[in-house]
Amino acid sequence: MTTVDAISTVSTVATSGLQTGSTTPATERKQTLDSEVFLKLLVTQLTNQDPSSPMNTNEMIAQTTQLASMEQLTALSTTTNENFALSMRQTAATLIGQEAQYVDADGVEQTGIVSAVSFSSAVPMVTIGDTAVPLDAVSGLTLVSQTTRS
Repeated sequence: MTTVDAISTVSTVATSGLQTGSTTPATERKQTLDSEVFLKLLVTQLTNQDPSSPMNTNEMIAQTTQLASMEQLTALSTTTNENFALSMRQTAATLIGQEAQYVDADGVEQTGIVSAVSFSSAVPMVTIGDTAVPLDAVSGLTLVSQTTRS
């Protein structure tokens, strides 16, 4: 089989909708390249390489380095997301006792004292008056003096 025939066969298989060996429906398959997929591709490449022309070790080292870099970037991204979530929680907690403003569903600006904070959803919810408001919907703050609260 020539290279052109092999490419033609691969193109036909890819467009004909034949099974790719996966039992997972196409809509549920991974859409990102993670370390597991990367290693499977590398092993497949090594398994199917031409023995008379083996893979260049520099290429293998470069691919392994790319895998390590990808894993480190993924870990950094996870740490950054966790740090942001913690920062939002800390910010929400400091709002208790302060007067906060937000725009309600009707587009009217509302004001009230923050009396509680909930961390049950991805974005902390602050209770202003009797209304639970997402932290990112708070539009302003005013420090309430001790005499005003009494």
